[in-house]
Amino acid sequence: MKNKRILMKSVVRLWLVVIAVLAVEAFCPPQSLAQLPPRFYWKSLSGGNGVPLIFESISGNTNPFDPADTVTANADFEATMALMGYAKTFPLFNRAAFAAVIVPMGRISGEVTVNGKTSKQSAEGFGDPMLEFDINLIGPPAQMNIPDILLYQPGFSVDLLVDLTLPIGEYDSDKQLNIGMNRWYGRIGMPIIWQLGLWVPGQRTTLELLPSLWLYGDNNDFVGQTMKTDPKFQMDAHLTRDFTKSFWGSLDGTWFYGGKTSINGVEGEELNSVGLGLTLGYQINDNLGLTFGYKSTVNDSDPEDLRMNMFMVSLVFGWHPIIEGMNRLKGEF
Repeated sequence: MKNKRILMKSVVRLWLVVIAVLAVEAFCPPQSLAQLPPRFYWKSLSGGNGVPLIFESISGNTNPFDPADTVTANADFEATMALMGYAKTFPLFNRAAFAAVIVPMGRISGEVTVNGKTSKQSAEGFGDPMLEFDINLIGPPAQMNIPDILLYQPGFSVDLLVDLTLPIGEYDSDKQLNIGMNRWYGRIGMPIIWQLGLWVPGQRTTLELLPSLWLYGDNNDFVGQTMKTDPKFQMDAHLTRDFTKSFWGSLDGTWFYGGKTSINGVEGEELNSVGLGLTLGYQINDNLGLTFGYKSTVNDSDPEDLRMNMFMVSLVFGWHPIIEGMNRLKGEF
């Protein structure tokens, strides 16, 4: 019976670490450098649920609520974000899939200097909600029961990812600085996970890549003008490693290219920016996970370069009916 309890505890711990990572990372806003954290596409038992509470502090020369990362030269913006949402895992055609929704909220303020004159603006309220769908294309089938968790190894897996953000956040057409963007946008990507070594809790190592293409609609009422943005290519990379069964870390990198924005035909600069970061995650108990992360752009010395610094703290509650039932039965063995 003792071995059975140990096995059950290991299964519960493994699943909850995965669902906590899923919930934390799925709910990070696509507008900021937090957009593609590590271990985001790890698969968990179908039917799982996650609810996050995430706080972010972001500064730089772009509005972190802006999906295009449009640079404003000689500007300094500061934002405080809170994010809440819900994620659900499920099987689709025997493949692992998940869907998520997130609503960002918070406050942003900024200063812009033009011809020696400085103007200040601020905005607060709810941002544009984001919908996300992901399905595995290459890799193991969906995990449907406890034995599937024990046998699961990602090996080399590839997913199809689709994001869509709804332009219903708070927006004032008389202001340049807003939390809502007043336009549709989204992305298509192909997340890749490459398992390195053994898939054993406390020893897991992965190399994770995500090439993606961001697409933007027009904002036809940007201070009385029309804003258009070219597609933006983004590549995210993570080298992750378990330190213990409950504690892990990651070295993170992001490359942005393209996304040139024009206002009434006047074109800005293309992005060609690199960001680096570090993420640490810890599973507090069977249902609660804690994550800390920091990311920053590195090639940002010129005024026209994207400059952004972000610190994130997240607390996530995850659960699954099967796992909760196992927990209730623990005392009977």
